[in-house]
Amino acid sequence: MGSSAFTGFKTPPPNQVPDQNTNTTNQDQSQATDPVAVIETDRGTITMRLFKKYAPQTVEAFIEMVNSGFYNGLTFHRVEPGFVVQGGCPNGNGSGFYIDPKTNHPRLLLLEPSAYLKHNAPGVVAMAHTSRNPHSSSCQFYITLAPQPNLDGRYSIFGGVISGMDVVQQIQKGDKIKSITMEQ
Repeated sequence: MGSSAFTGFKTPPPNQVPDQNTNTTNQDQSQATDPVAVIETDRGTITMRLFKKYAPQTVEAFIEMVNSGFYNGLTFHRVEPGFVVQGGCPNGNGSGFYIDPKTNHPRLLLLEPSAYLKHNAPGVVAMAHTSRNPHSSSCQFYITLAPQPNLDGRYSIFGGVISGMDVVQQIQKGDKIKSITMEQ
């Protein structure tokens, strides 16, 4: 198992901004039901908790894409040392969207900012969007490599790495997402 900034992270209770760098003994009941996604990469395994209570539409869309196999075989197309690793683009270059099979059009997600979730640690997982439209998230996600408070409120945080942060730190541009699965 790898290291993680989110080890012991608890879903934040109401009216409290989480400190993702500490182990807290206060546990919100929703943590027990938070979905867990497992990413198999060229470099190893990354496990992340999804914050359904705080980003319900984003988590639902992510799980749907995971269950359809959308991410399997895609790459991490962006690696910015000290900033983020980003993957999930079907074009492999940051320009692609998820095409909803029901409508045959790109599915765009509304921004779901949360006062409870901040980019205050390595291992924060959020949906990327186009630079001009905060409501244009689709399928590309990023994982922070360091605290990024400048991103707070601008992107939908929907999860956190709970193991495998050492794997995230090793990812190189072009590394493959072999698969993403949901733990039962």
